[in-house]
Amino acid sequence: MLFYLDVRIAIELALLVVALAIEAFAFVNCLTQRADAFGVIGTLSKGVWLALTGGALLVTLLVQVALGILGMIAITIAAIYLLDVRPALRDAGEGPNYL
Repeated sequence: MLFYLDVRIAIELALLVVALAIEAFAFVNCLTQRADAFGVIGTLSKGVWLALTGGALLVTLLVQVALGILGMIAITIAAIYLLDVRPALRDAGEGPNYL
């Protein structure tokens, strides 16, 4: 029984660290983007994305459970930013009309 608990705690800790790393990367990346680029790609403003990714990071830090419903919502917000918004921002930066 103790071995089971040790393995479970180790897995939960690993998931928490991975979730925090993903959310921190999303927040820092959003922080370093130009505000006008968000309007170019037609998504939410930089302030909204900063609030979402920062809130996700804060929720995960406070709750410290990556497998709960709040943890799942937080990692989903960070994943949407990283998999949808970030590539669009990168593509918009390569266009000829981008300042």
